Parts: sequence; structure tokens; C-alpha cells
Amino acid sequence: MTGIVVDIKRFAVHDGDGIRTTLFLKGCPLKCVWCHNPESISFKPQLSYIEKKCIGCGECADVCPAGAHSISESGHIFDRALCTACGKCAAVCLGEALKFYGEKMTVEELVPILLEDKSFYDTSGGGITLSGGECLMQAEFCAELLKEMKERGVSTAVDTCGFVNRSAIDAVFPYTDIFLYDIKAVDEDVHIKCTGQSNGIIIENLKYIDSRGGKIEVRYPYVPGMNDDQAEKIADLLCGIKNLVKMRVLPYHNFAGSKYESVGMENTLPQFGMPSDETMAEVREYFRSRGITVCE
Repeated sequence: MTGIVVDIKRFAVHDGDGIRTTLFLKGCPLKCVWCHNPESISFKPQLSYIEKKCIGCGECADVCPAGAHSISESGHIFDRALCTACGKCAAVCLGEALKFYGEKMTVEELVPILLEDKSFYDTSGGGITLSGGECLMQAEFCAELLKEMKERGVSTAVDTCGFVNRSAIDAVFPYTDIFLYDIKAVDEDVHIKCTGQSNGIIIENLKYIDSRGGKIEVRYPYVPGMNDDQAEKIADLLCGIKNLVKMRVLPYHNFAGSKYESVGMENTLPQFGMPSDETMAEVREYFRSRGITVCE
């Protein structure tokens, strides 16, 4: 079975407990205005070009079947309108100015890659995490991969926005040790403003995972001017979740602007500024005061 992969991040320490390898899969049903992984939103392959990294070697122009790359006296010219996102140019780029997002990989190809750091998983209490985009948009692929990893004694986590069919959750549930679950807002109008979608199915799926006894770590991305008024209502929701292991309050940052430019997408990152350390400490302390375990 084949999945569409954005990236593989080794030695990840923020995607679940311990040292982990995080597999990012392509495609997401939400359009969060603060998304830090814009290259994972579209289900279609994309080419990233970072001009300042280009060394003018011309390897891309030699292999591009569409003529999207050319080298002249003025430098490297990339015509994105001609690009078919075949990925051939990224494979030969000597300066790493080009990167291909959307490689098709099989479970059989990924298993040995994900097992390379098993000794680190074992000693640190880590494992593998499936993320995105929204990994459960490729639920059957995820289920097969997670099953293979569980059979090899690797701990598994699924990082999800929850905006998926319940059948997707059912597919991966037997092979998932913990769900890393995003809650961006409880008020529906706020959620629509932030993500373009209602949150009804997200809250229902959170409660469904809980009803089945699935372990849950909730993540609340705290974005000033967007969802910073949702803490109390999120706490109210989480106080009713029996299998909540812990939560993380994630401070917004706007460091991903160059990613939008590199893949030719409009930069939607809010310009309200980043929350201070003092503000984040106050928000985390509020959740603790409600009896919720909060990790930094």
C-alpha cells in the first residue's frame, strides 16, 4: 500500500514522549491560517524553491521535462506555471534549493527507515508519530504502517486534527498507543474563522476516542487575536475527557513565512505577534488550576 509523504523527521522530541521519528503525510481538510506546514495542506505534489540556496549549477534545467527551469546570465529562472511537480529537479539539486513534497512510498519502504532509530525509541520511551497535514486522510495506509510497527515493538502515536470520518479512527485505533489531538477552539464561529471548517465532528471524535478508552494528549495552539479567548471553554471540554493524559499549550510563532513563498502559496500567518513567555505561563497555569496536567 502506498502513502503520499511530505517529510520524515528523525529525533523529534515534541511529537509525543521520548525520541521519535515523525512521518508527515500530505493533505489536510483544514486551512488553519497559522499553519506552519503549508507544504502539507494540498493533496497534490508540490515543489519548493528557495532562491538564496541556488548555486546556479544548472542540474535542474538539464533534467526538467517541462522546461520550468533555465539558467541565464541573470541567474536561475523558475517558471512555476510550467512545473508539473515530477520531483526530478529536486533529486539532482546540488545546493538543496529545490525540495519535493509528495513522494509516494510504500509501507514496505518506510518500515526499515522508521526502525533505524529503534534503539533510541527503546531507551527514551519514544517511538514513531504519524502527522501531516492530516495523516488520517490516508487512514488505510496509516493502519497498515502502524500495525507493522506495533508488531516490531515500536510505540505509536497519531497526530490528528480530528476532522475525519469515524471510520478513519476505527482503522488506526487498534495500533495507536496515544492520539495527539488538536483542539483549536470550542466556539464554532471562532473555529470556522481560524480553520475554514466547523468543529462539530472534531469534538465528537474526541469524545469517541475517549469512550473507547484511547489515550489522548490534547494540543492547544495559542494564537493571539485568533483563539486566545478559548482557554476557559477548552478547559471545560477537557475536564470531561476521562482518558486525557496531558495537554500542551503551543505558543504561536510566525517563522514559517518563507515556506509559503517557497511553494508559491499565499502567506496567511497572522500578524498579531507572538505571545510572551509570561502570557504562556499564565495560560498553562490556568489549565493546571482546572486539574489538567500540562507539559511545557
